[in-house]
Amino acid sequence: MDDHESPLLSKEPSSSSSSSVVASSFKWILKVLMSVIFVAWIVFLFVYPGKLGDGILTNWRAVSSNTLFGTTGSMFLIFSGPILVISVLASLYLIISGEEKVFTKKKISKFPRFRLWTFPVLVDGPFGVVSAAEFLVIMIFSVFFLWAIYAYTMRDLDLLDLFHVLPEDRSMLLLEITGLRFGMIGLLCMVFLFLPISRGSILLRLVDIPFEHATKYHVWLGHITMAFFSFHGLCYVVAWTVQGRLLELLFEWKAIGIAVLPGVISLVAGLLMWVTSLQYVRKHYFELFFYTHQLYIVFVVFLALHVGDYLFSIVAGGIFLFILDRFLRFCQSRRTVDVISAKSFPCGTLELVLSKPPNMRYNALSFVFLQVRELSWLQWHPFSVSSSPLDGKHHVAVLIKVLGGWTAKLRDQLSKLYEAENQDQLLSPLSYPKITTCVEGPYGHESPYHLAYENLVLVAGGIGISPFFAILSDILQRKRDGKACLPKKVLVIWAIKNSDELSLLSSIDIPSLCPSFSQKINLEINIYVTRQSEPLLEDGMVHKMVNPSVKPRNNGCPMSVLVGTGDNIWAGLYLVSSTIGFVLMITLLDIFYINKFNITAWWYKGLLFVVCMVASVLIFGGLVVVFWNLWGEKAGDVEPNGHDKVTTNGGELHNPSAELKGLNTEDDIQSFITTRYGTRPDFKEIFESLNEKWGSVDVGVIVCGPASLQSTVAKEIRSHSIWRSTNHPLFHFNSHSFDL
Repeated sequence: MDDHESPLLSKEPSSSSSSSVVASSFKWILKVLMSVIFVAWIVFLFVYPGKLGDGILTNWRAVSSNTLFGTTGSMFLIFSGPILVISVLASLYLIISGEEKVFTKKKISKFPRFRLWTFPVLVDGPFGVVSAAEFLVIMIFSVFFLWAIYAYTMRDLDLLDLFHVLPEDRSMLLLEITGLRFGMIGLLCMVFLFLPISRGSILLRLVDIPFEHATKYHVWLGHITMAFFSFHGLCYVVAWTVQGRLLELLFEWKAIGIAVLPGVISLVAGLLMWVTSLQYVRKHYFELFFYTHQLYIVFVVFLALHVGDYLFSIVAGGIFLFILDRFLRFCQSRRTVDVISAKSFPCGTLELVLSKPPNMRYNALSFVFLQVRELSWLQWHPFSVSSSPLDGKHHVAVLIKVLGGWTAKLRDQLSKLYEAENQDQLLSPLSYPKITTCVEGPYGHESPYHLAYENLVLVAGGIGISPFFAILSDILQRKRDGKACLPKKVLVIWAIKNSDELSLLSSIDIPSLCPSFSQKINLEINIYVTRQSEPLLEDGMVHKMVNPSVKPRNNGCPMSVLVGTGDNIWAGLYLVSSTIGFVLMITLLDIFYINKFNITAWWYKGLLFVVCMVASVLIFGGLVVVFWNLWGEKAGDVEPNGHDKVTTNGGELHNPSAELKGLNTEDDIQSFITTRYGTRPDFKEIFESLNEKWGSVDVGVIVCGPASLQSTVAKEIRSHSIWRSTNHPLFHFNSHSFDL
């Protein structure tokens, strides 16, 4: 907590002062320890291409290679060991932190604070909106690449003098060595490649970077990694072509040394993933991108066969954490989840209300991955959660805009359900339409940061309003119940194309959530209808027009609690047990097989290394998953018939407050909603107006919409330097938020 901040509200009652001091001290020690390990690890990776790094590694191997695991173990400890140790410590840190959330009231400062991690530096270009910290990391990586190429070039020129080759062969040898160096730089990039795409990653939760924001880091690293691997392969292809041995060497599979053919297969798989992940392909041919990206299994396995266990151990840490996350996601997604209700709005947007266990925790601004088996057994699509955790213990709701083939099929399936309900007596159970869903998640921020700002500006484009319904519901119910919640003023700016989208406002019943809300919070909703110059006759009531809900026949159960962002203790046990199991399996394999039978083939040892990684997660991690699932089912059975408490409109039954009686809620609603036609929001004018009205105050701005909206808002925020800025991402709609 910053010195200028003071505690305001606590989510849970504080423990005794002595235990609080012990916990805080232990957390501080863990922070320092993790920071020291991380900085030392990064410094070693940075200097590794040079002579200093080579000397450090040589001395380390001399000390550690005489152990049971030999040189492979020494490489694993220095390259992959630190990230696994940090993950274990991070798990312990999150367990100690528990569920407590402390919100603080920040004192007003005359001068704006500049935050590296949050201030937008770049708002246009190939990287999108880039914060100062992200820009700094990009610069550090750029310096590293230039330094690595320079250091390796100097070492290679010195190395050539040790080879007695003819002058005409010298250039070809230098080209092959250069290709080797490019491959090594690619491996160093790959150390980080899998870390951002572990959706329930302990590391992402530690720094409170949600998966949807971290994916762009994976994209950046993927481009860089494949560029170096491509240069790696190209150098060898050119050298072998000049030597006239291309076909001979391409199909070479050595037992001792680098196996070329597996490397070729791995590179081809990587190139296919790279090409189909480009922005144009991903946007217009998403299924091609999705299915091709499953080649990552071929890419990783044949990379291990190509380089052997010794070099593969450099990248093993990040891949191991990804396997942990992937197996947990697989276990969660096998369960068929009940759809409590489904409906279609006049604008064509769909709403699904999904069953969840009462002990599953999530924050507003979370998202889920959804599969509908009647449409596809392979496709998973992400959607923001439109319901607040306070809306009820037994459900989550998602809004789905019909934009492509998959969502169009889902709309058609709902239409069939509606027709079937109208002729229920005429249909046999076998012919009754179904919606069989599976869910991964919810994922999102570790903390509900939207509750930590006194003033909020929510900017949405189209269906981007969906997560803001969760925010508004969360804030209003906290205000009603007297729970921790700082926001006092909330301004919603919503840009839509046509007025039929106004019907989405029926998703949230503000007066019912917080009677007399106007006395507790200053709420304004400004709506901009961009493609209509004037309101239609029915626009005055369009927000009330919603098609009837349908209730599919359910044979499933609530969502599984097996999610990495769920219970900290179980997630920690899963990580620790799998890690210990991996070390144990490698130990037993070396003692009773590799050393005993003198196994020397590099590619075979690389394959065994990968098998141990996967088997340790399946066996040791799987055992924890079994008990975790049993615990979740037992803890979730405390309230039977939870579905009976959920209405077909997605809300849970409750008794309206007595304050609601006698109030003119219609006038109250219209007093805070302003609709403008034929215009777009002028953010410069809006922010200048807020600056005059609110002054230098604590303001959080959250943007959820297309990239153009994101960039426009970021430009205006950057230009208003008197506003403090921070950057928090949302999900699925290329969204970001800024704390001004």
